[in-house]
Amino acid sequence: DFSMGGALLRLVRTGEIETYYEAENELVEVECPLECDCPSTYPYAMYCHSRNLQHVPFVPSRMKYVYLQNNRIRGITDGVFDNATGLVWIILHMNQLCSDQISDKIFAKLPKLERLFLHHNQLERLPTGLPRSLRDLRANHNAISSVSATALRGLDRLAELRLHTNTIEDLGSALEPLQSLTILDLRGNRLTKVPENLPPRLSQLYLEHNLISMLPAGFLRERPELRFVRLAHNHLTDDGIPPDTFNVTTLLELDLSHNRLEKIPTMSTRLQNLYLQANRIKEFSVSSFCRVVDMANYSNLRVLRLEANKISPHDVSPKALLCLRKATTIYL
Repeated sequence: DFSMGGALLRLVRTGEIETYYEAENELVEVECPLECDCPSTYPYAMYCHSRNLQHVPFVPSRMKYVYLQNNRIRGITDGVFDNATGLVWIILHMNQLCSDQISDKIFAKLPKLERLFLHHNQLERLPTGLPRSLRDLRANHNAISSVSATALRGLDRLAELRLHTNTIEDLGSALEPLQSLTILDLRGNRLTKVPENLPPRLSQLYLEHNLISMLPAGFLRERPELRFVRLAHNHLTDDGIPPDTFNVTTLLELDLSHNRLEKIPTMSTRLQNLYLQANRIKEFSVSSFCRVVDMANYSNLRVLRLEANKISPHDVSPKALLCLRKATTIYL
C-alpha cells in the first residue's frame, strides 16, 4: 500500500500484469505488462520497444497502440491480442519474425487495425487473414519472394503498401483488390515487368532497382491519379518504351535514371521533374519536351537531369531555352 495524491492505493502484481486499485477496490485502468511502459499521459499506448523481448506480451483490453519494435521477437502466438480488439496500430519492425511462427489469422480478430509495421524482419510471406480495416501495411526488408493471389484480398481500404527490398519476381493478380491504394513501393525486388492490375487510385509508384526492361502500353493513361513514377536502376531501353507512354498530362515527376536509354522519350508539357541521368542518350531533342516552340507553347519542367550521358551543353539548341523557360535546374 502507498499514498498518492491523498488517496490510498494498493499495487497488485499478478503474472505479467501490474494493476492499481483504489482503497475502495475500484479498478483504476492502468494494467500494463511488467516488461513495458504504459504512461498515464497516454492511457491507450503500450511501449515495449527495445527491451530485448523474445515474445509479444499480453495486451490489455484498453490498448489502441502497441510499440514492439527493435526486439528479438520471432513469433506471435494465439491469444496475445484477443482482449485488445480495439487495437489501431501494431508496430513490430526490427525483430526476427518468421512466417511459420505467426499464428494463422492472428490479426483477423482486430477489426479496427489501421497500421501494421512488419518491416526489417525475416518473413517469407505476408500474414494471412489481414483485417479489412488496414490502411498502412509495411513489410519491406524481409525475405518475401511472392505474394499469393489471396494475401491482400478484402483490403479495399489499404492506402499504403511497402514491400521494397524483398525478392519478389511477380505479383500476379495480388494487387487487384486494393481499390484505395495510393502509394505502392516495390523498390529493390526482382520484378521483370510492371505489375499487372495496378490500383486505379495510385498516385505514387516506386519501382527502382528491379529488372524491368519493357513497359506496358497505356499503363499511365489508365491511372489518371498517378503523379510520381520512379523507374531508376532498371534495364529499360528505347524499344521497351511504347510511343507516348509518358505523354500524359497528369504525371508530375518521372525518374528514368540509370537505365539504357539512347534518346529522350516524348514527355507531356505538364511534367515538372524529369531525371534521365546515367543513361546512353546521344542527343538533346527539343521535340521530346515541346511539339511546338513559340511564346504560347512551352514545357512546365522545373528540374531536368541529363548528366552522365553522351551529350554536352553544345548539343542544346537555342530553341530549348524557349521551350524550357520555366526550368530552374538543368544538369548536362
